Amino acid sequence: MADLRDLLSAAKCVFFDFDGPICRLFAGHPASEVANRLRELIAGTGDGSVIPSEALETDDPQAVLRAYANAVPGSPLVAELEELITREEMIAAESSRPTAYADLLIRTFRTLGLQLAVTTNNAPAAVRRYLERRDLAECFGSHIYGRTRDVARLKPDPDCVRRALAGTGMNASEVVLLGDSPADLQAARAADVAFLGYARNARKLAALEQARAEVIVDSLEAVLTAVRDADRG
Repeated sequence: MADLRDLLSAAKCVFFDFDGPICRLFAGHPASEVANRLRELIAGTGDGSVIPSEALETDDPQAVLRAYANAVPGSPLVAELEELITREEMIAAESSRPTAYADLLIRTFRTLGLQLAVTTNNAPAAVRRYLERRDLAECFGSHIYGRTRDVARLKPDPDCVRRALAGTGMNASEVVLLGDSPADLQAARAADVAFLGYARNARKLAALEQARAEVIVDSLEAVLTAVRDADRG
């Protein structure tokens, strides 16, 4: 736990990835169905043959979007796909389920005076809708830095992290990014921001370990305990 306490003690600001560390976005609106809708839209334009194999096999809508955008750069369909994902994420935000201890951790950070921001590949409007449902929107204020139309800037590109640094006025050395994927870790490293990995299952843990994340927790309860212990100290 010492590494975790040291990581948090240096932080004045926490950047949260959204889907995973804050909630299960597609808990009540399966991501696999959204990915299929994207593939159907692509196939309907006659471009189905250019969908890379990884986009055919994944249940991750973001992966389908990114794979198509990389395969057909400059295609006007990319904007249409992004709009479709945004609509589906807005629907999903109505039935998303909170990650265990996430609400309490967010409120605890704010009570202790830390600045918070969301840095995500999801649509900012969907993030906002979820936070409003959970009465957490005030904890983040305007600091939601999500997907733009420039799909090439999705994580692992550090664009959203750098926008968050500029928007919050924080130095990179004052920030910890809480994420659950190698893409989060790569974005944090590219922006010189410290990283705290959250692995809710063995698959997530293996991916973060392979990416050489140095501090990983399997529950946000461990983060909450470390924060409270530090505050009492």
